[in-house]
Amino acid sequence: MSRALYIAATGMKAQQINLDVISNNLANVNTTGFKRGRADFEDLLYQTLRPVGASATANTEVPTGIYLGLGSRPVSTSKIFDQGSAKFTDNWNDIAIEGEGFFQIETPDGATAYTRAGAFQLNSQGTLTTPNGDPVTPTITIPPNAIKESISVGQDGTITYRVGGAAATPATAGQLQLAQFVNPAGLEAIGSNLFAESATSGPPQVGVPGQNGLGKTVGGTLEISNVNMVDELVNMIVGQRAYEINSKAIGTADQMLETAVNVKR
Repeated sequence: MSRALYIAATGMKAQQINLDVISNNLANVNTTGFKRGRADFEDLLYQTLRPVGASATANTEVPTGIYLGLGSRPVSTSKIFDQGSAKFTDNWNDIAIEGEGFFQIETPDGATAYTRAGAFQLNSQGTLTTPNGDPVTPTITIPPNAIKESISVGQDGTITYRVGGAAATPATAGQLQLAQFVNPAGLEAIGSNLFAESATSGPPQVGVPGQNGLGKTVGGTLEISNVNMVDELVNMIVGQRAYEINSKAIGTADQMLETAVNVKR
């Protein structure tokens, strides 16, 4: 049986996964804090027909061998954590990170998740939460009598407000803390703009925004998706053509087999 059939089939499977990743990127082009994905591939084992350095005669050896590759396979789908563009909203509870780091979120099971999406809201108790109601860690609560126009977010994550007139002394509602990882690409994407710590990401290093390599917090601003539609469309075309050429390789191998079968006729 022709090896080309199976080799080309692995190429088609690989390009299908590539297209899945590209489609997800395009679907999240307007998702706040979304980080685009990239499919990485590697070649499969090689079949050795003649090893390098094999003897050609009693006194000579071949300088190169004969190795036949057996196709490709996906090895990872990694996230690219490039900084996304900033979008000014003028809502204090829209908070972006300028630089490295992740917001910390408490999930319903009590675990800590991490996100770059700073489109926060207040629940009925005045606690700062995600749109799904998961509170930000550490907890930040705005009292009901705070003047909404007076609430501000500092670059060090400090959130202040006033009760009363403009002459009132600002009070502190709390301070955001950011987490960073040695290998952010190793974080596990769990949906809802959240990531979970994994063995390959390393433990979180938590600190104050603007210190120890952490980014600054910017209120009234959102970090939008870092997906570039032009790049993704070009990648999609390249993936489509690669899929097509692999399918043609299967068709060609089939025609060669048909020719071999028909030799006896």
